[in-house]
Amino acid sequence: MEADKVILSIKKSARELFRRYGYNKTSVNQLAKQANIAKATFYKHFASKELILHEVLMDYIRENVQDILQKNVREKDLSTFLANTILRVSRVTYTVCNEFVGWEFLRESANAQEYLKTLSDDLEFLLLSSFIQNDTIAQAVPEERLTFLIKCSKNIVFSFAFTSVTDADVRKNFISFQKEMLPYLVEATLL
Repeated sequence: MEADKVILSIKKSARELFRRYGYNKTSVNQLAKQANIAKATFYKHFASKELILHEVLMDYIRENVQDILQKNVREKDLSTFLANTILRVSRVTYTVCNEFVGWEFLRESANAQEYLKTLSDDLEFLLLSSFIQNDTIAQAVPEERLTFLIKCSKNIVFSFAFTSVTDADVRKNFISFQKEMLPYLVEATLL
């Protein structure tokens, strides 16, 4: 198999297995077997299981961010557009971490804490670059204000993801974020 096909096969296998069993319960042996490659071939393309997780999560989030931005273009005003986009991306990020990794593992693992920092930084970069590429946003909002909005939103969402015990807590926190915090963050961004 050529390198691109091997990488694609590993990503597809990882996406399926992480979603089915979670990151912590999926081994590199399982990933290699599912991708029909040798374990050494896996390591030729990815130095660790954590790196394939990162690739899979970022691919998934990137696809969804582009989809969200395209669908939200029809929003009636910039404030609504920004608020809805941030909220939808936050939900996608929470969901993908929950489905592929599992919050229990993330809350308890020291390595996961460092990984989440990397994911958080990459998500911030992805959102900022996506917003800047959007002509409507780029012309209306300075980059430093977009950075403010994204950083604040990201930190709030990740903090309640870590402190929520149940899915009901998460839903309550998202509603609170949407109604009580996000409007003020967007307003401060657009001042």
